[in-house]
Amino acid sequence: MGEAMPASNQRQPIKDWMTIVQFDGRGGVRKLEEAEEASFTTPAKGFALISGNSRAPEFKVWLKRELGDFNADLITVPSTRSRCTVLDDRALVVLRVARPGADPEDVGRQLLTLWIEKGRVIIASELNIVEFLGITQWQQTHHAPVSPADLVARLALRAADRIEPLIERMGDNLDTIEETLMLNRAGDSRSRLAHLRRTLINMRRLIWPQRDVLTTLEIEDLSFFTARDRVRLREAAARTARLGDEMQTLSERAVLVHEQLLDTRAEQMNQTMLLLAAATVVLMPLTVISGILGMNVEGIPFHNSPYAFWIVTGFLGVLGVAIYLFMRKKKWM
Repeated sequence: MGEAMPASNQRQPIKDWMTIVQFDGRGGVRKLEEAEEASFTTPAKGFALISGNSRAPEFKVWLKRELGDFNADLITVPSTRSRCTVLDDRALVVLRVARPGADPEDVGRQLLTLWIEKGRVIIASELNIVEFLGITQWQQTHHAPVSPADLVARLALRAADRIEPLIERMGDNLDTIEETLMLNRAGDSRSRLAHLRRTLINMRRLIWPQRDVLTTLEIEDLSFFTARDRVRLREAAARTARLGDEMQTLSERAVLVHEQLLDTRAEQMNQTMLLLAAATVVLMPLTVISGILGMNVEGIPFHNSPYAFWIVTGFLGVLGVAIYLFMRKKKWM
């Protein structure tokens, strides 16, 4: 395992591929200007946030110089799932974030990879972290995170804020499908419900691992985590778990709606089969009688009578009505 290399005072100028934000540990925060980069070191009080573009070659070179080849590769290698890995007294955390204004099926396409250690948090992502966290607002309100764990909790809460409206949208879609079924207008409800259930499965794959990441980080024995830090992480995990519970509720409702859809289709099929059976019962005796009378043999009654056709037709009509009324009386149709 590669060891972290000591921070050097000789650094390349900050370009668009990296941003440094300094937190004083008391709620204050300020973004360092490019001119201040050369003299930047990890602060003795508070902590620093270093955010870089995960695809920028310059940032990858910087990571290898700061953390070593092995740890730098851990940060920059793409991951498909949220996870938490503890290495000595440091932690690697991967979170997934929904895109702004994304549809529910497009959720979780942006990654936040965090390297957490005493006095410093390094984030590799294509996301604009300054905008995502609202650091400009923190500068005005003096309500910034006071520790690395607090920053992770804030990131998780911001990720939850993006997921919550997507869950509400899926709930509205499920309400619409259910209302359509209640009005007996199934239409394309089956395909819409199947699409919604697939989306719910993908959302659950996003939310539950995220909750586990925060829970794991909370219980890990990192020396720079305080009791307050663990409470903050527990709150973020609880918020994520609540979203997971809402997803579970929607999934269970979707199963019930699917069963209702199947019951509706089965009832429609039963009504169709009942109608066909009733028609068969009414027409079968008439078919038998008309078939017998239609045989071209001697001895057929009324075969010489000019009124035979109308007599037989009237008799079959009366017989058909009688069978129909008998079935209605027995409630067979």
